[in-house]
Amino acid sequence: MQHHTDNTHSNSAARAVNLQRIYGHGETEVRAVDGISIDFLDGQFTAIMGPSGSGKSTLMHCMAGLDSISSGKAYIGDTDISTLRDKEITALRRDRLGFIFQSFNLVPTLTAKENITLPLDIAGEKVNQEWFDEVVWRLGLKGRLQHRPSELSGGQQQRVACARALVSRPDIIFGDEPTGNLDSNSSAEVLSILRSAVDKDGQTVVIVTHDPKAASYADRVVFLADGRIADELAKPDVESILGVMGKLEDH
Repeated sequence: MQHHTDNTHSNSAARAVNLQRIYGHGETEVRAVDGISIDFLDGQFTAIMGPSGSGKSTLMHCMAGLDSISSGKAYIGDTDISTLRDKEITALRRDRLGFIFQSFNLVPTLTAKENITLPLDIAGEKVNQEWFDEVVWRLGLKGRLQHRPSELSGGQQQRVACARALVSRPDIIFGDEPTGNLDSNSSAEVLSILRSAVDKDGQTVVIVTHDPKAASYADRVVFLADGRIADELAKPDVESILGVMGKLEDH
């Protein structure tokens, strides 16, 4: 357990310190994440980009407790997840993190409403009805709550996944290519939802994306190449993102 609180990171929602994720040994060794130190600030929307194989999903998975860390540290708030046991990591993911994946990850046998409240139900926590209604209204899902995923469009399914992430008011929402399977209209809807969660509710959002348009919704874009941080942009727009991506792809 950590006995002292490091005040210099008090507004840090998640951070990595010299984080490494190495797969394989010897000849076949791959350093997917090669000594990254990064801080994701509270109430900020960050996008992680980079060429394929740059380590962006691995970095997110390590920081979200979905993949194990080879060396270094990863914190959610003041909690060093590299020291937690599997059971504790499962509890931390359930209680403090929200997830939105490319493949929606909804339970097909549950209604939209049941999918949205699932993390709270599993944690044995009561649903705050007022906040539930607000999220459902904001995401335009009011008339869809009794539908199962198969009765919803891709965009609607991803809005259900967003609602699920927002309803439990997590410390941080991680999105792994959250718009990867969506058309441009649905994609813009989902990104606007995440943007307004940051602006209205002070939510912290970190997404991995290969789409410059998606990344332009963020406050900050971090670019990886070969498992390391190669560049970053504040207040990005599509043009500046394409400029950096072009340089990285050329190497």
